[in-house]
Amino acid sequence: TTGGTGGYAELAVARVEDAVPVPAGVEPRDAVALLADGRTAVLLHRRAEVKAGEWVLVEAAGGGVGSLLVQLAAASDARVIGAARGAGKGGLVLSLGAVAYVDYSRPGWEREVAELSGGVDLVFDGVGGAVGAQGLLAVRPGGRASVYGMASGSWTEPAGHVRAVPDGGVPSAAEIRAFTEEALALAAAGRLRPTIGQTYPLHEAAEAHRAIEARATTGKTLLIP
Repeated sequence: TTGGTGGYAELAVARVEDAVPVPAGVEPRDAVALLADGRTAVLLHRRAEVKAGEWVLVEAAGGGVGSLLVQLAAASDARVIGAARGAGKGGLVLSLGAVAYVDYSRPGWEREVAELSGGVDLVFDGVGGAVGAQGLLAVRPGGRASVYGMASGSWTEPAGHVRAVPDGGVPSAAEIRAFTEEALALAAAGRLRPTIGQTYPLHEAAEAHRAIEARATTGKTLLIP
């Protein structure tokens, strides 16, 4: 890693101690796609303590972190419902291990989730706003919510019938490295794969940002030097 800078350059300088070896069998593009999203998904999955047989709702299931959370929860033998915007992402989400897909651009999608599951045990909310609030309505009383993002522009407001997954504080540098290495090891073992929906040449970085802001992307977007 480069300490948070240098991602828009063809060459960048990183400290030796920040370098993370890429395991054999993992393509460089996959490693880049897993660098931040992979460690985030591993951390969220661990803190949520996903259990076998639980119903888990993953919002933005076709996105970078969401698509990884679907895989991790399914690997824990949870029953995963993936939610995203548009019918076109359903095939992808189901291929990652979800048992069902719902389109949260459709009115009443949260009722569909509740009917499928009888009320989910856990929701991973990286969207916030109206989607996050609707997702909480699909959680059974006493269920859990892992609120980790606000892609909509605002955080999800707490709900009285749902327990928040403790955030555990900011992970240490050692923990971040360990989570990164774990994500890469899972990829090397064929148990975790990033979804790279689109790539752009480096000189089209502005166009890549416009596509992301317009929610016209799937999975991870990479800039290629």
